[in-house]
Amino acid sequence: MKVTPLFDRVVIKNIDNAETTKSGIVLAGAKDKQQIAEIIAVGNGGSVDGKQIDMQVKVGQKVLYTKYAGSDFKIDGDEFTILRQNDILAIIE
Repeated sequence: MKVTPLFDRVVIKNIDNAETTKSGIVLAGAKDKQQIAEIIAVGNGGSVDGKQIDMQVKVGQKVLYTKYAGSDFKIDGDEFTILRQNDILAIIE
């Protein structure tokens, strides 16, 4: 299934941030969810609330987003978040 966000919305997938000990044990869920994600889909921008919005992010980029932004959903067992472009704080290179 494919998701295409509308207007200034972006679909992201969190990057797994599970910690690993020196002996190789994975400590999943020991911390809060990290706000670093990969962009899966980007809307077309356009006129939002009377203002012209140009999309500044692209599919495949890694981004840092605000902690409580967006709405979480699942498709085919994978978890995604959809949020507005202005909830993205930075592009990570």
